[in-house]
Amino acid sequence: MIAVVVTAASVIAVLLALALALGFVEPPAALRRISIEQWRAIDAETVRDPGDPGRTSVQVLMVLLTVAASLTLQEYLGGHDTYERLFPPDGSRYWELRGFAWWSGWRVVGYVIVPMLVLACLPGQRILDYHVSPRGFFKHLWLYAALFAIVLPAVLAASTTSAFRHTYPFYRIANRSYADLAMWEVLYGVQFLSLEFFFRGFILHGLRRALGANAIFVMLVPYCMIHYGKPLPETLGAIGAGLILGTLAMRTRSIWGGVLIHVGVATTMDVLALRGCPPIGGAPCH
Repeated sequence: MIAVVVTAASVIAVLLALALALGFVEPPAALRRISIEQWRAIDAETVRDPGDPGRTSVQVLMVLLTVAASLTLQEYLGGHDTYERLFPPDGSRYWELRGFAWWSGWRVVGYVIVPMLVLACLPGQRILDYHVSPRGFFKHLWLYAALFAIVLPAVLAASTTSAFRHTYPFYRIANRSYADLAMWEVLYGVQFLSLEFFFRGFILHGLRRALGANAIFVMLVPYCMIHYGKPLPETLGAIGAGLILGTLAMRTRSIWGGVLIHVGVATTMDVLALRGCPPIGGAPCH
């Protein structure tokens, strides 16, 4: 039922966006302030030469080639199937957790290390410019807290469903001990930090000079696709989340708000899911 509602809402949202774009509907002032006006502000703040838009760019080529290569390598090498093939079950206590370390480690490599190596090879690029400063985050902390408060009721509602309880936490024996839970949450948080740098830092700032705010819409495509295989509402929700977090990252020039939202929501989901599992030290959540 939730999937049907979210799908219907997404279709309506797309139709509304099309109507707005074609001028059939005049957007409300509040909607304009948080969307169109923000994108125009991003364009106005973007420093570039008059001839940059539409000009062939080596930087755009390198950024998008890196995105394609990184996501491909992670799909074929960074998953649990590869880990299980290279490291068959050996009966050790932390074999399963090491699989998640493999998964999280590949996100660090693909989302952080490889892009940083590419930036080091591009003239005039500084990693500090790629939205890693916390200054814009602290200034707008109240906004991210409000976003979390808006998302929380949906998370609470979803946590009552059997699909939710059978999906989270991904590490199904996280309730085996507090050490297991802590190590899992660290691995989970590290991959979210890596993800935010890749999508809201590397892609957005890397494309900003050539595309301006349109970089957000380019970023949405791979960001939605990495959610394939997850529940339909979560994948569709990634479109809206990517649009909001991308806009905020470009306006604040900081990825840390997205990191806070992702880690906060993920941790809340795991805590809620663990309520349906045996207590810490008990049987696994399977």
